[in-house]
Amino acid sequence: MSQITPVDFVYLLVLGGLMENAVYDDTVTIWEVLYSLAMWSLLIYILELLVRNLEWLRPIVKGKATIIIEDGVLNIKNLKKSKLESEQLRSMLRLQGIFSIKDVKYAILEPSGDLSVMEKEEFSPVTPKMMKIEPEKETLSYLVIDEGEIQYTTLDTLEKGEKWLKGLLKENGYESIANIYYAEWSESEGLIVNNYNGYGA
Repeated sequence: MSQITPVDFVYLLVLGGLMENAVYDDTVTIWEVLYSLAMWSLLIYILELLVRNLEWLRPIVKGKATIIIEDGVLNIKNLKKSKLESEQLRSMLRLQGIFSIKDVKYAILEPSGDLSVMEKEEFSPVTPKMMKIEPEKETLSYLVIDEGEIQYTTLDTLEKGEKWLKGLLKENGYESIANIYYAEWSESEGLIVNNYNGYGA
């Protein structure tokens, strides 16, 4: 729901109203409902075509992104224009793990209502590229045991067998599969196991 625009929300409301008439109004026939749905779908399709082809119409119908913080400075005019209060902005930042406006370089309010944030360089996480080091490659993990049961479909995907899995478990000190609640395997991390007693390896 967070991805929809206000116009999309109106679509859903009208569609809900049409379906409500079909369910609760005995005087409305199925053909009238189908006709209404067809007309509404056609209107939506035409509007989407217009929005796609007429650039000036797009921000009116779909809305446009608004810069709330630019180069570390809070744009009070855009904040008020977007009907946002300072505490609401702070709450949206906290949801992204940012607890002070001073840490933000850019914050953009998207048409969907989400807040896109770019932190200041000094507060951004350090990446391997910055440190000029080669990071270890990560691979997908696969669930091989779930609630004490071997996941044979997963083993087929990996082109491995039960013998391979039992040998891998034995190498890691696990004898009984029935005592294992959860086990996953990946090429980069190997085997990760959680027993029913809550302890993992």
